[in-house]
Amino acid sequence: MANRPEQPLPTGSDSPADQAKRLRLAETLVQVSRTVAAMETLDDVLATLVDLTTRETGADRGTLFLNDPATGELYSRVAQGHRSREIRFPNDVGIAGHVFQTGMGLIVNDAYGHPKFNPEIDEQTGYRTERIVCAPIRTARGTVIGVAQVLNKQGGAFTDEELSLVEQMTTQAAVALMNSQYVESMERKRSEELQFLELVSDITSELDLGALLQRIMGEATRLLKADRSTLFLNDERSGQLFARVAQGDSLDEIRFPNTVGIAGTVFTTGETINIPYAYADLRFNPGLDKQTGYFTRSILCVPVVNNDGETIGVTQVLNKRGGPFTAEDEQRLKAFTAQVSIALQNAKLFDDVQTMKNYTEAMLESMSNGVLTLDEDGRIATCNAAGARILRSDEAKLVTQPASPVLSSANPLLTDMVERVAQSQSPDLAMDLDLTVGDEDETVSVNATVLPLISADAAKLGTMVMLEDISGEKRVRSTMARYMDPGLADQLVRRDEELLGGKNLEATIMFSDIRRFTTVAEELGPQGTVALLNDYFTIMVEAIQSQGGMLDKFIGDAIMAVFGLPVPHGDDTDRGVRAAISMITSLFDWNQHRVSEGRMPIDMGIGLNTDLVVAGNIGSPKRMDFTIIGDGVNLASRLESACKQYSARILISEHTFGRLKGVYRTREVDYVIVKGKTEPVGVYEILDYHTNETFPNLMDAVNCFRDGIEKYRRGDWDQAVAAFGEALKANPDDQLSQTYIERCAQLVANPPAVWDGVWAMTSK
Repeated sequence: MANRPEQPLPTGSDSPADQAKRLRLAETLVQVSRTVAAMETLDDVLATLVDLTTRETGADRGTLFLNDPATGELYSRVAQGHRSREIRFPNDVGIAGHVFQTGMGLIVNDAYGHPKFNPEIDEQTGYRTERIVCAPIRTARGTVIGVAQVLNKQGGAFTDEELSLVEQMTTQAAVALMNSQYVESMERKRSEELQFLELVSDITSELDLGALLQRIMGEATRLLKADRSTLFLNDERSGQLFARVAQGDSLDEIRFPNTVGIAGTVFTTGETINIPYAYADLRFNPGLDKQTGYFTRSILCVPVVNNDGETIGVTQVLNKRGGPFTAEDEQRLKAFTAQVSIALQNAKLFDDVQTMKNYTEAMLESMSNGVLTLDEDGRIATCNAAGARILRSDEAKLVTQPASPVLSSANPLLTDMVERVAQSQSPDLAMDLDLTVGDEDETVSVNATVLPLISADAAKLGTMVMLEDISGEKRVRSTMARYMDPGLADQLVRRDEELLGGKNLEATIMFSDIRRFTTVAEELGPQGTVALLNDYFTIMVEAIQSQGGMLDKFIGDAIMAVFGLPVPHGDDTDRGVRAAISMITSLFDWNQHRVSEGRMPIDMGIGLNTDLVVAGNIGSPKRMDFTIIGDGVNLASRLESACKQYSARILISEHTFGRLKGVYRTREVDYVIVKGKTEPVGVYEILDYHTNETFPNLMDAVNCFRDGIEKYRRGDWDQAVAAFGEALKANPDDQLSQTYIERCAQLVANPPAVWDGVWAMTSK
């Protein structure tokens, strides 16, 4: 039927009825040509052709489908109010797909009996299709560009005559259809190009790197009709690719080596990777999908290249809607990333400069020394908080002021130093310089250093003045602060400097440590880790100093502190226990604040031991430490580590327990030989930091646990298990009772030859 011979022209032998029919056909075809030729849009042409073919064939309704070569789909447009909706399906599906593929018209007078008919549309719409005429739409050259379909002839079955009529009408309109398609395609491309240029212009004005990355990822996702996208930039200093992704109200960074995975491959090779089926490609790692629950279908990853031809990152888009990414998608993404690469470079440079500026400002503000910078005109360009404090002024008042009046009023010698350095471009130093500062002419002693400011290309930028306040007792404190807590240094200066020589004395030693700190540090990154430790140490040191403890040192994330040095108080053991309780309760309060801000809580363990130690100056002539040494120090460290094994937060030795004057909620934990020792020691847990919420039925659980320990020590492990079970009934979260149940089971299965109730610890 697709190659149906043309109807012969009228002859003198035709009957009047045949001649009238042929004349009617010619008039219809002329009407089709004239009507569609006047249409301006593809939607109008489609609607008009459907209306004409339906009316001329006496059908109930009709549809005209055009082929989309880019997607391999047949599509039609249906009016819905003031808008139109596209219907799309593969061009080899159903009766329409069959006619398009074969190029042969088809008459179906029993739709449900035809094997190609798809009844799903009827089921969705409630309309029942009984008869169908489906004809290919051919161009003058015979190319099939779509199909026309009319349904349910009113009054009978469709005939070859209706099929021929539909074919001739659609062929007559094929040129108009193709022209309308072409015009629509050009207008769409022109609109997309204008939008693209406006988008690039808008994006390139953004300097905030985080906001720029979010914009680019969002627009790349939209342009390619993808599910999500990520832009990774290369960090030259670390050799890593990084991306910034939204996490609530903030941005979080993802980092990995720039040679890893598909993104790393594209970055190192500079070649685009287009994977239509991710799980069928060996380069794809499905591990991240398993972690996140996201299913990756298709991947397109292109390099981001700057104007110098250097690859500065990669853009990766996932899961295009409707199928895999095409070659056109590759070109569009490459063009997009090429246009925004300059903006990325500028934003990254701005971000690096801003980061360095913030770092420098934070460093200056955190310094105890005053730092003033002067420009070439001798005006104060910057002044940190310490500088304003030393000069007894305000930062805002000092900045932009001429330096000469400010410094000469403090001390003319300082002004002379600044002038000499500005002329000679050589540093100058003045020790123990007295400055007269403030409205009340207060005298401040400082060490002053004046340095020339020179740029990388050796250009003069101005002068920097550094002031170290050494007033009064700060001379002594600055020395002693290198050895011990500054607050205790004051007491030492006022009371007993001979302690620095070294003495044997009794003290309570404390060790504390953050649990899973390595994992926490890996999750937070360097900056987040430093910020965490600064906040954590501030809280912990305050709890220690409030009880008169001496901060001995920080050991990574651990704290070593001593109670009873350098000046004993008579109740230093209780002070140490109270400090430990305060540290845990403060940690709980801090964790509540962290969780409310969406940050992870942290946990810690504390070990306390009381013993004779050696305290004094230890080191070399060039570097000394005021610290303590002895077996008692090591035992405190072992007890801190044992907190992990016994699921405890505060453990004290029997030596500390025996010297306590106050009453605390405690329980005996074990009788152990710690690693490196031969003599057993009793270990107790302090429970005073607990509330009814954190440890319900505390005393009931402790009493049952105490009963279990007694039976455990006698070797009656079955009854001990029952007692520990009662403790768990009182508090199901008591991990220590569970630990003893497991230990008793181990002892029942492998009874020791000799049992004395002592447990040997095999790790530090």
